[in-house]
Amino acid sequence: MPETASADERPSIGVIGGGILGLTAALRFVQAGARVQVIEREERVGGLVTSFEVGGSHLERFYHHLFRSDRDVQALIAEVGLADALVWPRPDTSVLYGGQIYGLDSPLDVLRFTPLGILDRIRLAACLAYLKIENNYHRLEGQTAADWIRRWMGSGVYQVLWGPLLRSKFGAYAEQIAMPWFWSRVHLRSSRLGYVRGGFYRLYARLAEVLAAQGARISLGTEVRAIRSGDGQVEVETSQGTEVFDRLLVTVPTRLFMRLAEGLPDDYRADYDRGDFYGAHSVILELNRSLLNGIYWLNVNDPGFPFLAVVEHTNYMPAADYDGLHVVYLGNYLPMSDPLFQEADAIVLERFLGALKWVNPEFDTSWVVKSHVFKAPYAQPIVTIDYHRHIPPHQTPLPGVYLANMFQVYPQDRGQNYSVRMANQVAKDVLDGLTGTDRTSAGSI
Repeated sequence: MPETASADERPSIGVIGGGILGLTAALRFVQAGARVQVIEREERVGGLVTSFEVGGSHLERFYHHLFRSDRDVQALIAEVGLADALVWPRPDTSVLYGGQIYGLDSPLDVLRFTPLGILDRIRLAACLAYLKIENNYHRLEGQTAADWIRRWMGSGVYQVLWGPLLRSKFGAYAEQIAMPWFWSRVHLRSSRLGYVRGGFYRLYARLAEVLAAQGARISLGTEVRAIRSGDGQVEVETSQGTEVFDRLLVTVPTRLFMRLAEGLPDDYRADYDRGDFYGAHSVILELNRSLLNGIYWLNVNDPGFPFLAVVEHTNYMPAADYDGLHVVYLGNYLPMSDPLFQEADAIVLERFLGALKWVNPEFDTSWVVKSHVFKAPYAQPIVTIDYHRHIPPHQTPLPGVYLANMFQVYPQDRGQNYSVRMANQVAKDVLDGLTGTDRTSAGSI
């Protein structure tokens, strides 16, 4: 693209979705000299990292942190001038089993985990060490996590530790989850976790500022109703009118893209309009004192709880950042048909607060200063054995239309880092297409 081109001559690129993937790709487009418009349904940028304010800081509606291996997003944070705000505490991770809380945050903790016999603990430690050093997840294809764990770690380890977590997270799909997904959860994890002080919204807001300063348009509160491609251009019908682009990058879930896009071939739909997702359900409590006494992340392995994890954010970030309030997430991934998504917030809160007595017997509802309930569809892909065979390529059958979303980051299933990595990749594909070297990208398999 010639640097001397006038505004009317520059190619136009539309981006549907104002999450980290869409904003990063939009940044690459404006840096290459294109005219760019980001279309976002919500009133704020952020996607699943959409935030609200607690005690003067932004807080994500659904808990987020980074691992040391998340180098792509770290590079982006530095690029937009926020490197000094990125901190790396080493918070405590534990598990609730048999009514007791056990530390499970180090090899020594694993060997001290008395709900397992000593031989099971040794097998568990050895297998976790193997998954940390194994760099080729393809060796694990064709196996479920449940089968692999039972075979190599032992049925006792599965029954006590991993089975409850898989059932809590994936429900009826627990026995079908692909082993490469489990590998990624172990292989990429780090003991130190990264966070942008003041909230990840600072990164999103800074990206929006940079884009606006370089002439990009960001259309918030704008719903996309249809996508059409023909005559060398892409037309996007929205709640605010119709926009026309030379190229379009769509970052919404594949199933939603299938509903919006007109003229997709039947064989494309048959190959890629499949798979299941769970929604994210999050109750956030602002408390006047600590709930977990220093623990950041508590996996709930006991049955009967209405949530799968208790995450005390202010045992990770200082409570002083939130005006002295103690912030706790009670998190779930559930089928979007689950009654919990339809229940009134007051009923949900009553159930969740009642269960906290089993986490901390001293808990009292008088500790609650404020509460929030958030829900998001299509948050957790169900990564089964055949999942990787149905990952769509970035270039769709519609001329000039590209697709990039969390379904394509296999063997991972979500994460800001993988979104940034994909954004950099697909932005290059789109720009190459504009210069006549178009090619089909096979996603990130």
